[in-house]
Amino acid sequence: MSEEVPGVQLGVARAGVKQQGLDDVVVIALAPGTRTAALFTQNDFRAAPVIVAGKHLAFSEALPSYLLINTGNANAGTGDAGMAAALSCCERLAALTETPAESVLPFSTGVIGEPLPSDLIAAALPAAVDNLRQDNWRRASGAILTTDTQPKLRSLEVDLAGQSCRITGIAKGAGMVCPDMATMLSFVATDAAIDADLLDELLRAAVDASLNRITVDGDTSTNDAVTLSATGQSGVKIEAGSTQADQFADALTTVMIQLAQDIVRDGEGATKFVEIRVTGGESIEACDQVGRTIAHSPLVKTALFASDPNWGRILAAIGRAGLSNLDTDAVSIHINGVLIAEQGARAGSYTEAQGQAAMAAGDLIIDVALNRGHAEGVIWTTDLSYDYVKINAEYRT
Repeated sequence: MSEEVPGVQLGVARAGVKQQGLDDVVVIALAPGTRTAALFTQNDFRAAPVIVAGKHLAFSEALPSYLLINTGNANAGTGDAGMAAALSCCERLAALTETPAESVLPFSTGVIGEPLPSDLIAAALPAAVDNLRQDNWRRASGAILTTDTQPKLRSLEVDLAGQSCRITGIAKGAGMVCPDMATMLSFVATDAAIDADLLDELLRAAVDASLNRITVDGDTSTNDAVTLSATGQSGVKIEAGSTQADQFADALTTVMIQLAQDIVRDGEGATKFVEIRVTGGESIEACDQVGRTIAHSPLVKTALFASDPNWGRILAAIGRAGLSNLDTDAVSIHINGVLIAEQGARAGSYTEAQGQAAMAAGDLIIDVALNRGHAEGVIWTTDLSYDYVKINAEYRT
């Protein structure tokens, strides 16, 4: 299946920022008239490229011409020098392509606190521009990785009342993943025509249903960013409030859930993919609060790694999630369909053999029923393994 999106070209080059001989710079060229919406990290220590990208997006009134991505260096915690380096990279690409520097949105990922070698990136930009191709999504998906073990690329053709458009996206992320309005880095494009307000609305809704529901380790990055660009080159116009808008929103959410789950499945050292479903809450926020507390518990995560049905750790996490007036006797817990606990205690039907068989699977579903309302929420996470500790202990060595 072709991932190509008319109006989007991608160029890849090797600057030697991440490692000699590896792709580590990507330029995404957007056809004139393309609208772009973006969401950025809520971490207060926002990286220089996040700040610059936000300013340039506002300046260009959501019509940037180029996205510039480097891996191997986050350009975060770098002060004024980092801002100057990010701007320098934008200016260099702008000079090469004869566009204003404000039409370039920069993105970086990698080690925090190290000066960005902007001279190396600048030297690689001519090669990236020369490499611009519509069919370069796959190579670009590999070039933006850091500790990831595999690229994350998803694409979907959408049929809208006899007309079709395409949605394609790439993402990177494996550790330091606990997004708040974004993920580590994700770039999504469509050839549909969508006005700025609707594009922003569609992106926010899709991110809330996908990238904001994943966590590997509970750490929100300084560099999180996600973009959605609409080139309009398919001739399909998405109007707010239309049936086609609803269908497009569903397709966009599907692509972004796939990317989000790909990130979790590639979590650093992960051996388990875990879906935590919380039902019966008084609000979605309450369900998410319980789901995230379970997902962030080191005790739960290490039990998952050991395939140990230590349901008491899940019970304890629910109890400290901060819900008011929690009726513990009303809570029940299932793991992969096996009733583990009910009425505040181990289920009478439960056996350790059942629990061990359920936990042995690579994909786990933890169902928590609060039985205090009608809301529900889902969080996707991983276990916590020896390899996670090793990867992060040795990250800079």
